[in-house]
Amino acid sequence: MTPVQTTKMSNFRWVICALLFLATTINYMDRQVLSLTWKDFIAPEFHWSDADYGTITGWFSIFYAIANLFAGKFIDWMGTKKGYLIAIFVWSTGAVLHAACGWAAMQIEGYDSIEALRLVQAGSDAAVAIATVSVWLFLSCRMILALGEAGNFPAAIKVTAEYFPKKDRAFSTSIFNSGASVGALAAPATIPLLARAWGWEMAFVIIGVLGYVWMGLWMWLYEKPHKSKFVNQAELNYIEQDIDIAEVQNKQEAKEEKVIPFFDCFKYKQTWSFIVGKFMTDGVWWFFLFWAPAYFSDQYGYTSDSTMGILLILTLYAIVTVLSIGGGYLPTYFVEKKGMNPYLGRMRAMLIFACFPVLGLFAQPLGAYSAWWPAILIGLLGAGHQAWSANLFSTIGDMFPKSTIGTITGIGSMAGGVGSFLINKGSGNFFTWAEGQGEAFTFFGFDGKPAAYMVVFCICAVAYLIGWCIMKTLVPKYKPIVVE
Repeated sequence: MTPVQTTKMSNFRWVICALLFLATTINYMDRQVLSLTWKDFIAPEFHWSDADYGTITGWFSIFYAIANLFAGKFIDWMGTKKGYLIAIFVWSTGAVLHAACGWAAMQIEGYDSIEALRLVQAGSDAAVAIATVSVWLFLSCRMILALGEAGNFPAAIKVTAEYFPKKDRAFSTSIFNSGASVGALAAPATIPLLARAWGWEMAFVIIGVLGYVWMGLWMWLYEKPHKSKFVNQAELNYIEQDIDIAEVQNKQEAKEEKVIPFFDCFKYKQTWSFIVGKFMTDGVWWFFLFWAPAYFSDQYGYTSDSTMGILLILTLYAIVTVLSIGGGYLPTYFVEKKGMNPYLGRMRAMLIFACFPVLGLFAQPLGAYSAWWPAILIGLLGAGHQAWSANLFSTIGDMFPKSTIGTITGIGSMAGGVGSFLINKGSGNFFTWAEGQGEAFTFFGFDGKPAAYMVVFCICAVAYLIGWCIMKTLVPKYKPIVVE
């Protein structure tokens, strides 16, 4: 199909970017339902401890990591249209199934109501049995959620490479990637209120259904740029501006671009650079995503459905959302104004963003004066992460052929999932232990669970700078991979 020639360039690529943003927003809202309901709504019913919640979030990260190992290859194999549809169908179904966990626990343990589960004596054998069964039920649903959600970023990164030239990819990636913070921003404003009004089960159902709505929009609007009726020739030329003269002369050869075999990907330092970047930093974002509501509830007494609790989380993610979008423009500035190549510009920008998380060192000490300080500082840390993440994803398009982008994204995301497992599972056990130790465990002037939070905040603060140094050592300069 030949697009209609017009003098004015169409801008349909931004509609596609908006769809990627919407999918990522839904993705993170589905992921956030549990973190916003477990402490104040679910834990009392099932007698969960911090360690139980840490088990669920930690193993979710491992499921997500394993799924990511195959998700990128799956997207490369199925193509972005079908692959994305399957991914969001699976994760939306997994999200909705969480609502049945209470009913299933009642049937397995032989209780006739949720209230009967709640009234079981804390610490008794019956309470331990209820907690164990319910944890396994939620883990089963999280496994389905993780399986589908693993496809989101490989598909979105691949679509970005299809619809945007290299110089615009970091900015477009930062826009759709900001859906993570927008989802995290919308979640506390809606989910606790839904849980309070209709029960935590309906919160999972209502948010999960949004994914099915997105599927309809995707089926209607998405085609590859050269096939899309919404993309004219001027926009297609803009999208394909990176194609060199030889490829223009032989389009058929370009379409038959060679794929790097899966295990051969690990032969390249560029792959290991991306793995390190994801492993060192993804867990930081997921820790605050999963634990921030519980942190404000534990440390300051503001439950997730209280006005103050909602405002604190909204403030945190509002800062993330506003500041992170601009982060995608910084490497464009370095490339266009300073004459750097895309990789050097991204690495310069990522070094700047790696300094933002250092602010997390002050969150716990300043929290002694007001809960607003941790909300603001964690928000700045999160903004740095999102800007870092957008540029980290874009390094794949700089270094690897389009045919392998999904695979590399999946491999790196798997590494990020492993890092997330370690910090979430470890933090849950650490918090439970520290709470039991009380004043016997101290760190930087804090004792008990506050001391444990301070330890984890310190780890998060330095993770990005360590990751950047290792990445720079592995790939010191721009070196794209050419498959012969």
